Amino acid sequence: MHSFALSRRSTLAALSALLLPAGGAFAQAARVTTLVVPYTPGTGPDSLARIVGARLGPRVGTTFVVENKAGASGNIGADYVSKAKPDGSVLMVTVNTFTITPALYKSLPYNPISDFTPIAKLAIGNLALVVNANVPAQNFEQFLTLVRSKPGGLSYGSPGNGTPQHLAMEVLKKRFGLDILHVPYKGAAGANQDLIGGQIQMAVLPIHTALPFVRAGKIRMLAVSGDKRASLAPDVPSMGELGAGNVDLSLYFWLAGPAGLPADEVTRLNREVAAVMAMPDVKEALAVQGMVPATATPAQLGETIKNDIGHWKQFVTEQKIHVD
Repeated sequence: MHSFALSRRSTLAALSALLLPAGGAFAQAARVTTLVVPYTPGTGPDSLARIVGARLGPRVGTTFVVENKAGASGNIGADYVSKAKPDGSVLMVTVNTFTITPALYKSLPYNPISDFTPIAKLAIGNLALVVNANVPAQNFEQFLTLVRSKPGGLSYGSPGNGTPQHLAMEVLKKRFGLDILHVPYKGAAGANQDLIGGQIQMAVLPIHTALPFVRAGKIRMLAVSGDKRASLAPDVPSMGELGAGNVDLSLYFWLAGPAGLPADEVTRLNREVAAVMAMPDVKEALAVQGMVPATATPAQLGETIKNDIGHWKQFVTEQKIHVD
């Protein structure tokens, strides 16, 4: 009887092992995975984390729970992830603000390259150059003519110094030799309110943020980032069409974890994320956010992050840009 009980327990253990999702000890440790978003709810990374997490979880045998750890331009959440155990219990969805902050902060509590494991690229988001509806520029060429006729006489707003919206406009200014006054705000709400009210004349906004104001006749969209037109604004020319190329105006989002994640699990997650991003309902959900799915190998993603960090350090130094 005793040997029968042992045999039965052994059989059940073997069956349980067979029923566990692929990934062994890593997957067992990650039955619940905290998906850290270093920004507030409703932002692009937050929306992506919820869209992707709900579909990725069943594929890798874990439940993703989104946790927003906002503050310090994403540094608080990133620091938390950098110090997590590399067992799959904590991952992060972030955006390329991550590659800008090393240029703006004299010291960070983490190393943006060596303290993280790039896993998978998720999506690309377009930014749009917009002007207040009362600005007498109906297209990009008229915009250039207007700005050049009033050097320093027009202003643009951003959610703050060092934000992607700020740096995108600074890149545009440098590319076309423009003199426009920067007015930094403490967040996007105040900047958008003054843009609509006409206190500032222009801004660079995420395309999905701009569209409701465009439809209401409050602002005018003159160009979108990227080499191709955005599906959400097919009548608006791209920067590529206007001879500016991408000029670093696009956002990109990715999944990462702490350094030391097992290579086989990173490969598996990358593969499953790519499958999720190819789902029609995911493409539709992202389109509402002004995003399109994008993929890359972990190595390609890591190289992009590394190159961007170097690029922004050089640009911020040359332009003498500082945080608030």
